[in-house]
Amino acid sequence: MSMPLNPKPFLNNLTGKPVFVRLKWGQEYKGYLIAVDGYMNVQLDQTEEWIDGNCAGALGEVLIRCNNILYIRGAGEEEEGMA
Repeated sequence: MSMPLNPKPFLNNLTGKPVFVRLKWGQEYKGYLIAVDGYMNVQLDQTEEWIDGNCAGALGEVLIRCNNILYIRGAGEEEEGMA
């Protein structure tokens, strides 16, 4: 039986790095993770909104409430080719 992943160290490790945050409704936001609070609300900077794989525009600094988030993943090297 595998141990569940503790999200706090995972998110702390991503702080300052580029991430993708996918919302329950399908939008994705790419930006630099600035902070995560105790409720797992996330603050991003240099944020771009992505809809259906296309950049819909730059938003700057945003706060995303935890209950809207489907998942968070690091924006690794495979995404760098998309820019």
